[in-house]
Order: sequence, then structure tokens, then C-alpha cells
Amino acid sequence: MSARVKEGEGEGRSLVRSAGLISALTLVSRVLGLVREQAFAALLGAGLYADAFNIAFRIPNLLRDLFAEGALSAAFMPTYTRTLAEQGREGAHRLASRLLTLLAVILGALMIVGAFLASPLVSALAGGFGSVPGKHDVTVQLTRVMLPFLPLVSFAAVAMGMLNAEQKYGPPALSPALFNVVTIAWATGLWCLGLPAEQVAFGWALGTVLGGAAQFLVQVPALRRGGWRFRMEWAPADPGIRQIGSLMGPATLGLAAVQVNIFISSYFASHEPSAVSWLNYAFRLLYLPIGLFGVAVSTIATTGLARRAAVGDMDGLRHTLRQSLRLLAFLTIPSTAGLIALAVPIIRLLYERGAFTSSDTPGTATALVLYSLGLVAYTAVKVLAPAFFALGNPRVPLLGSAMAVVTNLTVIFCLYDGLGFRAVALGVSAGSWVNALILLAVFERRLGGLLGQGLTAVLGRMLVAALVLMVAAKGALGVLEGVMGTSGLLAQLVTALVPVAVGVLTYGAMARLLRIPEAGAVLSLLPGRRRL
Repeated sequence: MSARVKEGEGEGRSLVRSAGLISALTLVSRVLGLVREQAFAALLGAGLYADAFNIAFRIPNLLRDLFAEGALSAAFMPTYTRTLAEQGREGAHRLASRLLTLLAVILGALMIVGAFLASPLVSALAGGFGSVPGKHDVTVQLTRVMLPFLPLVSFAAVAMGMLNAEQKYGPPALSPALFNVVTIAWATGLWCLGLPAEQVAFGWALGTVLGGAAQFLVQVPALRRGGWRFRMEWAPADPGIRQIGSLMGPATLGLAAVQVNIFISSYFASHEPSAVSWLNYAFRLLYLPIGLFGVAVSTIATTGLARRAAVGDMDGLRHTLRQSLRLLAFLTIPSTAGLIALAVPIIRLLYERGAFTSSDTPGTATALVLYSLGLVAYTAVKVLAPAFFALGNPRVPLLGSAMAVVTNLTVIFCLYDGLGFRAVALGVSAGSWVNALILLAVFERRLGGLLGQGLTAVLGRMLVAALVLMVAAKGALGVLEGVMGTSGLLAQLVTALVPVAVGVLTYGAMARLLRIPEAGAVLSLLPGRRRL
């Protein structure tokens, strides 16, 4: 028993260390992504062309999230991992080449269809744009420009899955950073040229496609060093391809909650001027903690869950899932508290410049607060859903997704008349919680080993620490705003960053005081700290 406990503790530390590596690399990408959003806000603000671009990009991006980085990743990872274990690198690499060949054909055809159907797609996604002269047509044209983004990032997702399955986490974690570098450089050129808003929007669309190409190509050298060489090979009957296809059907529906919710949200928000952009800026900011914590932990957990399930190690699978959920909660609960307390100064600091004015800050901050209510649940789904895929049971995530969509629709239809775009953000958060709770309840009923192992008690202590964080951060904000005001870059820097620092230090102190185990594991990653 003692050896097993030590082994479990060692695995927990390994999870934290690996997640820490990916978090550090992802931090670079997310910070660059934030810079990219700041450049976009400065160039286009929250007006007609910003709304048009956001909807146009949402069409290939929605398909990317749903198929490429959603269902495809969920189906490809366990299949590639199993093939790697059973047939070695040669068999796994052959499977990847066959999949890429199939994707090139299917997604090429999808691009052609999408170009013809761009107008009805935009009408379905943003029905309110038709009431503004020219807004619908601009969105259609931007959509056609950005359709090549879908196959490029699909290839990048396959490369990412291959490298993660082989436990090479660096290149795939850094690949989104190159996408951001390319688009930021492109935006700098657009700014220097002083182009009008319409030309900026189309120039940004072209830069987005180039960034998608860079995201795939940057991973190719690491794959080649591992011995992979792409060979075009049409083999849709390959058992591995068929396994991926059989998992992708339910997985597409199982991971569709967020995408369907975004689709619904976009339709309603399109009827309010600037609401599409406010919601987009807020949700993109939420991607910072999602990427740092949710993506990092789920990347490691997905690989571990697939390995455990492949050898029938249910105790190990439970342990990996439990450790992942506890670590996610430790990181996302305080993130939620901080975003709720400091939404206005954060938005003010990050976006208020150029075409993004102070009149856009309240709407964006409100959306951020309401979206952040679902942060814990959103990241939990990223770990819980892969557990069911690893077990070969994708129907449960399908159920969770369906109920999430129903919840989102109910909230929007019941509250939109009174709350407007706020109901959209609230509905997404409520749907995420329903999805996560269904997955958690079904796993606990069928396999157990999550809630009965101290998870509930430690979550309570995390909540207490987060509440103290909110009080401390809000108090610091009030004092600093009274002394410095809110005008000017210096005042914005101080009133946003100092309360954030106060909140982080407060949560860390409370976590140690309340003896939350994850505090020691996370602190052990800091330079000069002894690993606990």
C-alpha cells in the first residue's frame, strides 16, 4: 500500500510538472494572443467591420473547434496512442499519413461548398446583420477569404496529437504562438500603412490564413526528427481510420456544446450593435486561463487516460482524472474570483485605445464576468470528456452536450428580452456547468473514485481562499482608484496589476494556511523552491 501511495504521489507531481511546462509554453502563446486582440481592438474597435470579421472568422473557427481540435483530437489521440503501443512508430506514422490524406480531400471539398454557401451560413449565424446596409455582404466576403484556415489548422491538430502522444509537449504548445506572431506582424504592417477599416478587415483575414499555415509548419521539423515522413496514401478502410471515424461521430456531438452555444449566441448578439465584438473580446480574454490551465492539464491527462484505458488500469485512470480535476480547480477557482472582482480595470487596461473607446468597456467587462462563471466547468469538461472517449463510451459526452445546449437555449429565450447580450454569456456558462456535472455524475456512478477521495472537502477550502482573494483584490482596487483615478496608462496599469498581485498573494497564503495540497505542488515548480 505504501508503495502504491508513493507511486500515486509521484504521478501527481509528474502531472503538475508536465502541466507546468505546457502552461509556461502556452503562456507565451496566450500573451501573444492577447497582444493580437489588443491590436485588433485598436484597429477595428467594436464597430461594423469588427463585428463582420468576428462572425466571418467564427465559421471556420467553429468548424476548427468542433472537428479539428475537438472531435478529431478526441478520436485521434487514443487511436494513435494505441497504434503506437501495438505497432510501433512505423504503424503510427502510417496511420497519421493516411489520416492527413483523407483530411486533405474532405476539407478541400468542404472549402468549396463553404464558398458557395457563405451567404446562407452568415444569415444563419448572424441574422441581425441583414438590417445594417453592407454588413452581411462584407461578412460573406471575409468568410470566403478565411475558409483555407480550416484545413491548415486541422493538419496542425493532427501534428499536435502525434507529438503529444509521443510525450513531446514543447513544439505543439508553442505552435499557436507562431500563429500569433504572424498575425501581430501582419497587424503592425496594416497599422503602418494607415489603411481604412474595410481594407484592414480584409488584410487581417489574409494574415489569419498565413498564421494557420505557420501553426502547422512549425511542428513539421519535430515530427521529421521523430522519423515521420508524409506519404500520400488513400486508405479510408484502414482499421485505425475507421476507428477514428467511429469515435468522431459521437465525439463531434459530444464536444459540440460550446460550439452550438456560440452559434446560438452569435445569432442573438447580432441584433445588438457591438454586442458580437463585446462578447468576442470577453471570451477571447477568458481563453488565457483556459489555455494556461485547462488546455495544459487536459493535454497531459488525455494522454495518461488513453494509456491507462488501453491496458485496463481503472485505478490508474481514476487517479489521473482525480488529480487533474483537483489541479484544475485549484487554478481556475481563483481565476474566476479574480475576473469577477477586476473585470473593469482589466478590460480598461487591455483594450481602451485606438478604435476601442471607454464606452465599450462596460459591455465587454459585463460579458467577461458572466462568461467567467463557467470557467471551472468549461475546463473540467476538457478532462472529463476525454476520460469517456478513452473508455470507448462517447455517448455520455453527447448527453452532456445536448443538455448544455438545452440549458443555454432556455436561459437565452427566457432572459434575452430583459438582459440582452448578457443572457448570451450567462447561458454559455450555465450550459457548461450542466455539461460538467452530468459527466462527473455519470463517471462517479459507473466507476466511482472521484468525489469520495477528498475532492469535495478540498474544493470547499479552495472556495474559501477564493472568496478572501475577491475581498482583498476589490479592496485594493477601491483604494487605488481613489488615489490615482482611472485615466492614463499609468493609472490603468496600477489599478489593474496591483490588485491582481494582491489577489494572487492572498490566495497563495490562504491555500497554505488551509493546507490545500495542490499549493505545495504548484509552488514547487518555482525556481529555488524545494519540491514537496
